Amino acid sequence: MTALLRVSATALASVLVTALLGTAPASAGGDKQQPVGDVRKAVFVGNNWDGTASVLGPRRLASLGRINIIPDKDARMAEIMLNPYRAAYFLAIRELVGEGHDQFVDDLYTSNDGSLLIVSRPSFADVVGISLKTHEIVWRFPVAGVRSDHMAMSPDGKRVVVSASTANLVHVLDVATGKEVGTFPSGGSPHESIFFDNGKKILHASIGMVYSPLDDPALDETKDDRVLQIVDARTFEVLRRIDVRKALDERGMTKVSTAVRPLTMSPDSKSLYFQLSFFHGFVEMERRSGRITRVRELPNLVPDTPREAYLLDSAHHGIAINPDGTKLCVAGTMSDYATVVRRDNFKRGRLIKGGKKPYWVTPSYDGRYCYISWSGSDTVSRISYRTRKLDKTVPVGYHPQRIRNGFVRRDLVAGLPDHTPPPG
Repeated sequence: MTALLRVSATALASVLVTALLGTAPASAGGDKQQPVGDVRKAVFVGNNWDGTASVLGPRRLASLGRINIIPDKDARMAEIMLNPYRAAYFLAIRELVGEGHDQFVDDLYTSNDGSLLIVSRPSFADVVGISLKTHEIVWRFPVAGVRSDHMAMSPDGKRVVVSASTANLVHVLDVATGKEVGTFPSGGSPHESIFFDNGKKILHASIGMVYSPLDDPALDETKDDRVLQIVDARTFEVLRRIDVRKALDERGMTKVSTAVRPLTMSPDSKSLYFQLSFFHGFVEMERRSGRITRVRELPNLVPDTPREAYLLDSAHHGIAINPDGTKLCVAGTMSDYATVVRRDNFKRGRLIKGGKKPYWVTPSYDGRYCYISWSGSDTVSRISYRTRKLDKTVPVGYHPQRIRNGFVRRDLVAGLPDHTPPPG
């Protein structure tokens, strides 16, 4: 995120994707995992551009190690370059989504027993399970299509869902073996999922063609099918699709995009809070009725920036509610700030300028803080929900994105490597 995509590059890459596909291709839930065995809690940060995961201790936010997520890079690159279709799309992902960089780590979770790290790797279009003992890949699952994206882990730690962002599909995998146990359909560019109702249901959203340069509100419908849906986590049946366009129109937000970006749920699962493409702020939706009950606009500090220069259409990208359900931590991506908003009256705290291009927000395991990645500064901060102030900032790897709470077996902590990628 150190530089915004230029319109010309976006348009060129969009033409390439369209030529390849013909037409548009058909936060807290997982962090409720419960530990199994003698494990230590840890914070895992995916460093997308260097292909590593930083492991931090939650008490002091000190480094416990850094894991190489792409030990098989040479084999994967050889495989891609032998396939003209894959090679063309690999380069398109680099230009469209990666701002000139390959995307090696999108999302990551640990198994509940702290022995396995599960990672989605967009540029390699796969999900891998990496042993936290040997630091080697023990299983690999290639997703449908040519790009993997967001994931979610079931509370019991037995299943992980991963969005296949060019296949309009979500895979459900067995955590221990990496084998597919089911799938469910999505819209264009499947994105975020959250387990709720004690792991019995999944809330899922797709975002459409955020890499398209057609960013005028009048052209919003050209950016592919966007869905917000509830899925049965046992049968993988789509139980319900919520009409976001109808909800926005009824609220008078007729020119706001329907692309649901990061989202979070109230502890009782009655209310959804989510960000939308190009929108500075977030909305509150009643889950049962699908009605938008409140809207919170937040400061736009880049009013002269054209929509085409927004990073993958994201004005804001990152929102997380604390376990008490009283405060929301929000990342103002294009405006380079974070802030904490009270849930009862929607009053916000100060704008926290802790780095560049905040990308993701996750509550700490104990609920006292929210962690936020500053992808343009290669740092992670924790912000106090109580004081609504920045508490501490630490360096991580190159372009940190997703942050997840996880576990490491205590006997493996001392053996975590401190992997520093070679230059380039």
